[in-house]
Amino acid sequence: MPTLTLICGLPGAGKTTVAKRLEAERSALRLTPDDWMARLKIDLFDEPRRTAIEGLQWEIASRALSLGIDVILDWGFWSRAERDDYRERATRLGARTELKYLEVAPSQLWQRLEARNAELLSVSASITIAQLEQYSRVFEPPTSDELASSKQEL
Repeated sequence: MPTLTLICGLPGAGKTTVAKRLEAERSALRLTPDDWMARLKIDLFDEPRRTAIEGLQWEIASRALSLGIDVILDWGFWSRAERDDYRERATRLGARTELKYLEVAPSQLWQRLEARNAELLSVSASITIAQLEQYSRVFEPPTSDELASSKQEL
């Protein structure tokens, strides 16, 4: 049975690092919108285009899952409703779902983002402290019941 892994966390939490590690360990398909957007030279804050790319990535992910291939979605999954939606989609395809939540203290997130901002990597967008604070206010951390139903092997 294939597994859909949802990588959940705020910017700077280490989501892509974990997703890449899992991709190698499991020979899974990793889909990261930031990678595609950077490659296409799309502003990482362009939400309509991010939504379109995530839609395309889900089409690829659903096909891969139906073929028995593990998939890792490195999307952040900031809301319970979004996580529930993708768990349901995976179930309809006959796949398991695993949630990987990267909980990092706000001060450490900011330190990581400052370092990333300073490097000006082509795959990164500069994030301000005000944006991080705003993101933290709207982010819905997974509940204990969500986490209990997923293996946490980080």
